[in-house]
Amino acid sequence: MDFIEISAKTVDEAITKACIEMETSSDNLDIQIVSEGSSGFLGIGSKPAVIKATRKTPNIVELQEEPVKKTSDRKEKPNKREFVEVANLKKDSEEPKKAREERHREPPVIRTDEEIAEVRAQAQDFLEEIFKVMEIPVEIVMDYDNKGGNLSIDLTGEEMGILIGKRGQTLDSIQYLISLIVNKNREGYIRVKLDTENYRNRRKDTLESLARNIAHKVRKSRRAVSLEPMNPYERRIIHSSLQGNKFVSTYSEGNEPNRYVVVTLRK
Repeated sequence: MDFIEISAKTVDEAITKACIEMETSSDNLDIQIVSEGSSGFLGIGSKPAVIKATRKTPNIVELQEEPVKKTSDRKEKPNKREFVEVANLKKDSEEPKKAREERHREPPVIRTDEEIAEVRAQAQDFLEEIFKVMEIPVEIVMDYDNKGGNLSIDLTGEEMGILIGKRGQTLDSIQYLISLIVNKNREGYIRVKLDTENYRNRRKDTLESLARNIAHKVRKSRRAVSLEPMNPYERRIIHSSLQGNKFVSTYSEGNEPNRYVVVTLRK
């Protein structure tokens, strides 16, 4: 495997740089810490942290095996990653699935300029507070589509790898929290889309490529293959990518959040 070498003030910053340079999130990288660096004495004799990073090969599990159980990350000293842990907490206040689906099917409400400005301000204030806690500079660009009832938010900055998180889980969690805030006590449903560094489209392209590769493997080996656990949106991408394939079919197994797609030979 070909590694790239990255240096920064801290290991966390070096990992973030690697994510940006390789256009992926940290869960898709194998990281080797060459040096954790040191601050020196009064800045004298300081040394940067150095890591080596390379892309992981796709995580594929044979159907006959049990899905790999997730393990929690090791405890680290308080830093920017603390927010990631908070954002990924179980969503106890989430609406029942049926109620959410009914709300999403409602026709969008045409909102006044004053209400749109209020929605944007609520999302802006929440995001600014997050980034203040995380101590990272982020530029926020918003666009509200009144006809579709969609609030699109794009984030840009130097440490976006932290905001993306493992398989986009942190980005999804922040998006969910914003959705709760802007929809509270409001008529009609506002669909929030949060993105950074074009991650959503890049992830979609990656999953579509993975689906094609898995389909070829299943056809060649004639054995079913299950993928790593994915959220509903990512599972739909896999299903949609292989829907017209005449050699393989797909279905989902397991319970959330460990539900995964199985690709099997079409009968």
